[in-house]
Amino acid sequence: MKGIVFTLFSELVEQTFGPAAWDRLLLSTGDSGIYTAAASYPDESINRLVGALSKQSGLATAKLIRTFGRFMLHGFVQQYPSFFPDGQNAKQLLMSVDGIIHVEVKKLFPDAVLPRFEYEDPAPDRLVMTYRSERGLCALAEGLIDGAGEHFGETITHRQTSCVHLGSDHCRFELLFSPVAARDSAQRREEISSFNP
Repeated sequence: MKGIVFTLFSELVEQTFGPAAWDRLLLSTGDSGIYTAAASYPDESINRLVGALSKQSGLATAKLIRTFGRFMLHGFVQQYPSFFPDGQNAKQLLMSVDGIIHVEVKKLFPDAVLPRFEYEDPAPDRLVMTYRSERGLCALAEGLIDGAGEHFGETITHRQTSCVHLGSDHCRFELLFSPVAARDSAQRREEISSFNP
């Protein structure tokens, strides 16, 4: 797992639960808390941090990971704006992940181990995404989908019809896109800014 994942996770914890919560996580897991964006760290380290946060907060691990996915998307917007060109919508962004964004990520981080996405495009307002990864972080993928909708001011309704945690070899998401009403969008941005899980 790349260091940028850890730095974004630390930002989420500090913004949502306070700096002391991050210090407690490091103390309970024995993690150093020092990360370099391009460096690689064991997957077990982030799993320990998420597990410890789940115990401290009382929130389910899957909910925390999904919240982190939302936060991560917005973090990527800030750090890699070229991945989010003007004039794009949420569906276009999601369909560009495997063939465009991951190609660029590999240029930045050649040793990155990335998930794979496959797509079905049955209608202009629909998308089917198949997620494959040995990490099985489908909750993170859900959060990234949520974050994409928030970023573009769209509502993305999605349901998961297959899951690696239920015996499948992949996770499958069926998405429905619809615009958010203007007056709801401002309220939505206010909700996003707090990142409450």
